[in-house]
Amino acid sequence: MAREAVKARELKREKLVAKYAAKRAELKAKGDYEALDKLPRNASPVRLHNRCKLSGRPRGYMRKFGISRVVFRELAVMGKIPGVTKASW
Repeated sequence: MAREAVKARELKREKLVAKYAAKRAELKAKGDYEALDKLPRNASPVRLHNRCKLSGRPRGYMRKFGISRVVFRELAVMGKIPGVTKASW
Protein backbone atom coordinates (compact mmCIF):
# COMPACT_ATOMS: atom_id res chain seq x y z
CA MET A 1 0.00 0.00 0.00
CA ALA A 2 1.27 3.46 -0.91
CA ARG A 3 2.03 6.01 1.78
CA GLU A 4 -0.73 8.53 2.44
CA ALA A 5 1.63 11.35 1.40
CA VAL A 6 2.07 9.82 -2.06
CA LYS A 7 -1.69 9.51 -2.53
CA ALA A 8 -2.20 13.08 -1.29
CA ARG A 9 0.46 14.40 -3.69
CA GLU A 10 -1.25 12.71 -6.62
CA LEU A 11 -4.64 14.11 -5.55
CA LYS A 12 -3.11 17.60 -5.33
CA ARG A 13 -1.78 17.23 -8.88
CA GLU A 14 -5.21 16.14 -10.15
CA LYS A 15 -6.80 19.26 -8.64
CA LEU A 16 -4.14 21.54 -10.17
CA VAL A 17 -4.58 19.96 -13.61
CA ALA A 18 -8.33 20.53 -13.43
CA LYS A 19 -7.87 24.12 -12.21
CA TYR A 20 -5.51 25.15 -15.02
CA ALA A 21 -6.99 23.03 -17.86
CA ALA A 22 -8.89 25.88 -19.52
CA LYS A 23 -6.00 28.31 -19.18
CA ARG A 24 -3.53 25.77 -20.62
CA ALA A 25 -5.79 25.11 -23.61
CA GLU A 26 -6.19 28.83 -24.26
CA LEU A 27 -2.44 29.50 -24.08
CA LYS A 28 -1.68 26.50 -26.29
CA ALA A 29 -4.17 27.69 -28.90
CA LYS A 30 -2.49 31.13 -28.94
CA GLY A 31 0.96 29.55 -29.09
CA ASP A 32 2.10 31.53 -26.03
CA TYR A 33 4.70 29.10 -24.73
CA GLU A 34 6.39 31.62 -22.43
CA ALA A 35 3.15 32.01 -20.46
CA LEU A 36 2.77 28.21 -20.41
CA ASP A 37 6.21 27.97 -18.78
CA LYS A 38 5.05 30.24 -15.98
CA LEU A 39 2.21 27.91 -14.96
CA PRO A 40 2.93 25.49 -12.09
CA ARG A 41 4.70 22.30 -13.14
CA ASN A 42 2.11 20.10 -11.48
CA ALA A 43 -0.59 21.74 -13.61
CA SER A 44 0.60 19.71 -16.58
CA PRO A 45 -1.48 16.57 -17.24
CA VAL A 46 1.67 14.70 -18.25
CA ARG A 47 2.78 14.65 -14.61
CA LEU A 48 -0.27 12.64 -13.51
CA HIS A 49 0.13 8.94 -12.87
CA ASN A 50 -2.76 6.51 -12.64
CA ARG A 51 -2.99 5.08 -9.13
CA CYS A 52 -5.43 2.72 -7.48
CA LYS A 53 -8.10 4.73 -5.65
CA LEU A 54 -8.13 2.28 -2.74
CA SER A 55 -4.56 1.13 -2.22
CA GLY A 56 -2.57 3.77 -4.11
CA ARG A 57 -0.70 1.11 -6.08
CA PRO A 58 0.86 2.64 -9.23
CA ARG A 59 1.23 -0.55 -11.26
CA GLY A 60 -1.39 -2.94 -12.59
CA TYR A 61 -3.96 -0.14 -12.83
CA MET A 62 -7.25 -0.99 -14.54
CA ARG A 63 -8.70 2.16 -16.14
CA LYS A 64 -12.22 0.87 -16.45
CA PHE A 65 -12.54 0.37 -12.68
CA GLY A 66 -9.97 2.88 -11.34
CA ILE A 67 -8.32 0.25 -9.13
CA SER A 68 -5.32 -2.04 -9.30
CA ARG A 69 -5.49 -5.68 -10.40
CA VAL A 70 -4.82 -6.89 -6.85
CA VAL A 71 -7.70 -4.92 -5.31
CA PHE A 72 -9.91 -5.80 -8.30
CA ARG A 73 -9.38 -9.50 -7.71
CA GLU A 74 -10.14 -9.21 -3.99
CA LEU A 75 -13.36 -7.28 -4.63
CA ALA A 76 -14.43 -9.55 -7.50
CA VAL A 77 -14.02 -12.70 -5.41
CA MET A 78 -16.10 -11.14 -2.62
CA GLY A 79 -18.77 -10.20 -5.20
CA LYS A 80 -18.50 -6.45 -4.56
CA ILE A 81 -18.13 -5.48 -8.24
CA PRO A 82 -21.46 -5.76 -10.10
CA GLY A 83 -21.43 -7.85 -13.25
CA VAL A 84 -18.06 -9.44 -12.58
CA THR A 85 -17.93 -13.17 -11.93
CA LYS A 86 -15.12 -15.67 -11.77
CA ALA A 87 -14.72 -17.55 -15.01
CA SER A 88 -15.36 -21.27 -15.03
CA TRP A 89 -15.61 -23.71 -17.92
